[in-house]
Amino acid sequence: MDIFEKINELYDLRREIELGGGDDKIDKQHEKGKLTARERIDLLVDEGSFVELNPFIEHRCTDFGLDGKKGPGDGVVTGYGKVHGRPIYLFSQDFTVFGGALGEMHAKKIAYVMDLAAKTRVPFIGLNDSGGARIQEGVVSLDGYGQIFYRNAIYSGVFPQISVIMGPCAGGAVYSPAITDFVFMVEKTSQMFITGPKVIETVTGERITSEDLGGAKVHNEISGNAHFSAETEEEVLEKVRLLLSYLPQNNEEQPPHEHTNDDSDYRPDLVEVVPFDTLRPYDVRKVIEQVVDTDSFLEVQKDFAKNLVVGFGRVKGKVVGLVCNQPKVMAGGLDIDSSDKAARFIRFCDSFNIPLITFEDVTGFFPGIKQEHGGIIRHGAKILYAYSEATVPKITVILRKAYGGAYVALNSKSIGADLVYAWPNAEVAVMGPQGAANIIFAQEINTSEDPEVTRANKIEEYRKKFANPYVPAKLGMIDDVIDPRETRMKIIQALEMLQNKHEDRPRKKHGNIPL
Repeated sequence: MDIFEKINELYDLRREIELGGGDDKIDKQHEKGKLTARERIDLLVDEGSFVELNPFIEHRCTDFGLDGKKGPGDGVVTGYGKVHGRPIYLFSQDFTVFGGALGEMHAKKIAYVMDLAAKTRVPFIGLNDSGGARIQEGVVSLDGYGQIFYRNAIYSGVFPQISVIMGPCAGGAVYSPAITDFVFMVEKTSQMFITGPKVIETVTGERITSEDLGGAKVHNEISGNAHFSAETEEEVLEKVRLLLSYLPQNNEEQPPHEHTNDDSDYRPDLVEVVPFDTLRPYDVRKVIEQVVDTDSFLEVQKDFAKNLVVGFGRVKGKVVGLVCNQPKVMAGGLDIDSSDKAARFIRFCDSFNIPLITFEDVTGFFPGIKQEHGGIIRHGAKILYAYSEATVPKITVILRKAYGGAYVALNSKSIGADLVYAWPNAEVAVMGPQGAANIIFAQEINTSEDPEVTRANKIEEYRKKFANPYVPAKLGMIDDVIDPRETRMKIIQALEMLQNKHEDRPRKKHGNIPL
């Protein structure tokens, strides 16, 4: 046998591996509306950039009928490629081989590329489509999950980690995506749950479908476990590529800068967006659109905790993270879910050198027995902790209301904001003028000949004396009261001024955020 025969043998083996579970199983995958592991990789990375690693690895289990049973690549494709010309590492589970179940060697392949991602400091993407742990391999499968969880945790904040759920992800398998920075799901074909419908019915008697238990809609709207969703796999992978365009490669780099064609930074439409009447709702996204570069806003968790809007945008080409109250939902008040949503997003931005811009219009923390018993104190404290801990440039613009503890929590000067601006109609106070007047002037109002007129007068008196931006501005808690139309200009100037910001924290192993 000469060298060319050996080379031909190599290519024959590669073709066999690339077929995965074979044509029949590939057809079944397509019938479910799902792509194969390799088709997904081709859509994710730049054309021709993928390099596979460890394709010849196979399982070494001899129990329960696996002896002599081949599993090409052990059910997972791993390697590296490029997205927008920048390198990434990835794995893509192959459902056509053992149902994508994770075994000892399967986990070893994933752990290996995660370690390479750590050494080279580039993003890591996991394409999940798996039936869970490979039961035939017993406890080594669980050990494999542990190897991956450990790396997810210790590499958190070092390089971006993204999970894409493209099929079932059940049992212990869900904890790896939960630790990563962002989770994407495909509608109707991907699910995440700890225990499946059959187990739940057996234990509790409750009946539910896999989709209603852990589908994309559930995790994007109710649980908050996912951050993005799309109707098709093609769309969801395009969204992953879009997200990566906002992120640095690692915690020591700055986010990528893009040129913008936006000419005028003076935005006259801003005065029309926010109603002067503090009781009238509006969509804060319209404010965001006026401030960031055209079509640059990428919202994160848009269907979860809708009373808060968070996401990435660009201002003069520079990537920023935005945290914004949404007055058209719950009057923009902060509750348990929105507190978690804000804190996690803030900490991600701080980990990867993304400046934070806060648009504030908040009535306070949302009242109620359910909120108090659910732990709003603990959850709300996460926002305070996240902003206080963050050392990236932090800019706040008070658009209208800033009341009580929520004013303090949303990046006030007292917890470390670099710059705080307020619009001239802003109301900054311990509580709203109506509530404050009813408490402070209760006796005068109740004993008045015309209580309603007296109440209206006292509300206006309180507003002029306390609920305006000039009182905190006199005390240095607000850096400037600005013309709303100049908001974008002021943010551009602030970002330029703060671009070399460096701030140290006391030396410690790590803090103890109230989880």
